[in-house]
Amino acid sequence: MFKKILIANRGEIALRIQRACREMGIKTVVVYSEADRDAKYVKLADEAVCIGPAASALSYLNMPAIISTAEVTDAEAIHPGYGFLSENADFAERVEQSGFTFIGPTPASIRVMGDKVSAKQAMIKSGVPCVPGSEGVLSDDPKEIIKTGRAVGYPVIIKASGGGGGRGMRVVHTEAALINAVQTTRAEAGAAFGNPAVYMEKFLENPRHIEIQVLADEHKNAVWLGERDCSMQRRHQKILEEAPAPGIPRRVIERIGERCAAACKKIGYRGAGTFEFLYENGEFFFIEMNTRVQVEHPVTELVTGIDIVQMQIRIAANEKLPFTQRSIQMRGHAIECRINAEDPYKFTPSPGRITTWHAPGGPGVRVDSHVYTNYFVPPNYDSMIGKIIVHGDTRGQALARMRIALSETVIEGISTNIPLHRELVVDAKFVEGGTSIHYLEGWLGHHKR
Repeated sequence: MFKKILIANRGEIALRIQRACREMGIKTVVVYSEADRDAKYVKLADEAVCIGPAASALSYLNMPAIISTAEVTDAEAIHPGYGFLSENADFAERVEQSGFTFIGPTPASIRVMGDKVSAKQAMIKSGVPCVPGSEGVLSDDPKEIIKTGRAVGYPVIIKASGGGGGRGMRVVHTEAALINAVQTTRAEAGAAFGNPAVYMEKFLENPRHIEIQVLADEHKNAVWLGERDCSMQRRHQKILEEAPAPGIPRRVIERIGERCAAACKKIGYRGAGTFEFLYENGEFFFIEMNTRVQVEHPVTELVTGIDIVQMQIRIAANEKLPFTQRSIQMRGHAIECRINAEDPYKFTPSPGRITTWHAPGGPGVRVDSHVYTNYFVPPNYDSMIGKIIVHGDTRGQALARMRIALSETVIEGISTNIPLHRELVVDAKFVEGGTSIHYLEGWLGHHKR
């Protein structure tokens, strides 16, 4: 096992990884930008090194600074968390070439799964169902594009091959609008991701977003840890997640879960990962794979009792998975609310000083957050300041616990989206379960402030 790990991230995930390391008796090195000098995990680290100014490009995305910090502190492995460099194959490669262990998949796996087209082709070969669409990247020939559109059937969605985070996609309802949409998306993709390649998929009208969490080791073992329902989204950004997904028959989930575990073995995947699907009319369609730990991993941890971050570290240290698929049991229900420093209805960021921070407690309540009273939320990064996660024996109990937790939470000095969450957890349709990925945007349209 590693003696010292460098955490190449910030915010709540840096603290989460640090806690996993401390529990395992592993020393931690934290890198931080000037904006994060007063963060809780910086104070708690065995060693903390400032790697640059507030701008991500000069700090958290600065590969040479991170690797040289690992060298001078004698760290043995680097955990990238999520976001920033976590799905950057070049970074993973440079970490390993510099003699350190990258806590994540191989650079080759990240490359295959990071490109949406090659990921889809790999999944088709592995027997994982995919959304009908173009076979590979769209050609430059308008006639070919129109032919593909007719074969797939409208509406279609044009997606950037190298895209992610909900960017680089456009829905097209008619053939007349197709060529223009393809050209616009190509230009955007080239500017945003340095890769203008786009592909076409059938646009599902009212799907849910269901994902399968997997773990795979270097010894040809792979398991799936149940599913999560992440359908409560705005502009493709998740805000509330739960596990298990309400109202989907177990045998349907088991069939897709087994295929995901089998695909991991087939593509030689290692580490933690998530297969993301759209689910409509009883069918699953693969959309992408995240080759890292996800923001919403705690809901899976609460229903399985498995520490996903510790498992990432154990797998990177070449250990075998300590359990088989048969020994994994799902217990109860978990819900997570992402707490963002933003206006709850306009979604404008609200950085600044938190004058009061009171976290909720009680049975089945977990709070993953790096903030505290008098903490200054910097304006330079993502607006998420923490997550409230609850677990109950049933979904009804989990919902009741989440309502209580949200009612107890006090955050003053900045705006947060807690008022929005308080409304959502009593919303009749959400309480019933099974809302689609479009539900929240429709809800916001009806509840204009």
